[in-house]
Amino acid sequence: MRTKVGRPRAGSAGTGDSREDLLAAGAALFTERGFAATTTRALAERAGLRQAALYHYFETKEDVLAALLERTVRPSAEFAAALLQRPEDPAVRLWALCRTDIALLAGGEHNLGALYLLPEIAGPRFEEFRRQRAELKDAYRVLVETLAGPEETSRADFVFGVVESVILIRRDAHHLDPDDFARAGADAALRAAGVGDEGLPEIREAADALRRRT
Repeated sequence: MRTKVGRPRAGSAGTGDSREDLLAAGAALFTERGFAATTTRALAERAGLRQAALYHYFETKEDVLAALLERTVRPSAEFAAALLQRPEDPAVRLWALCRTDIALLAGGEHNLGALYLLPEIAGPRFEEFRRQRAELKDAYRVLVETLAGPEETSRADFVFGVVESVILIRRDAHHLDPDDFARAGADAALRAAGVGDEGLPEIREAADALRRRT
């Protein structure tokens, strides 16, 4: 059997998808050792590949990081864009977005959201990640201002901060259940947006139904 050019393996029982194995290796090494301390050789070895094979999929380790970062924000940004077109009450749409976004940040084996704190992401290679995150943040602003009034921009910033606080909470928490945490976090974000506890049960129920339809 012929071996694919540029894809020599080093004897690992990975997923069989070398690109996914490299992303998994990046998620582990960047969060465990740090981005600066991780070499392309270490990435390849963790993925069960020879170093030369890495360049078949990613030109640099920055490309691995960019792909990981975009995975933490793109699904939420796409969901937010869809929610902005929906007719439901803004509180319902906001809860649905918060719950979905927090579940994404709280899920997975590694705390990829912690990579947001890396100084490297200010560089040009991460412009697409920053753009997607800015679009997501703007969707929060639209929903909060629709709910609470156009003067509530600072409240929208606070809501977005509540959602992304999962990054720091997860760093210190053990045995965190992503679904339970996402629902509690969405409640907290709605309170930050000015919604009282008495309205939350109906909002949750409607938002869960909305999430199934969107």
